[in-house]
Amino acid sequence: MERGRRALADIDGHAGEKVVASLADIAPDFATYIIEFPFGDIYSRPGLDLRAREIATIAALTALGNAAPQLKVHIEAGLNVGLSRDEITEVIMQMAVYAGFPAALNGLFAAKEVFADSTAQKEG
Repeated sequence: MERGRRALADIDGHAGEKVVASLADIAPDFATYIIEFPFGDIYSRPGLDLRAREIATIAALTALGNAAPQLKVHIEAGLNVGLSRDEITEVIMQMAVYAGFPAALNGLFAAKEVFADSTAQKEG
């Protein structure tokens, strides 16, 4: 659990905390599962660095085509672990080949929103 909390903070920062907090009143056990399994067990494994893990996650969520809220969290996480906006955009565009243009378009619009929010926070 503690390893998961550290990973969540390092990767998702405030966005991850918001997701966990939003589950407190409906499914606190599910919030625990998110901390323990994906972050405590999977993200903490050796073999891939956090940049590579976020590239894979952004690609997968884009390909799903129906996970915009989660994609936005992981686009922000990608920025947190050192991916550039151009790298994130290229990953999403690559998904047009495998998941179709609608999924890639949805991903690009999610990225555009995250990038705008990120810019506004830096300016504000």
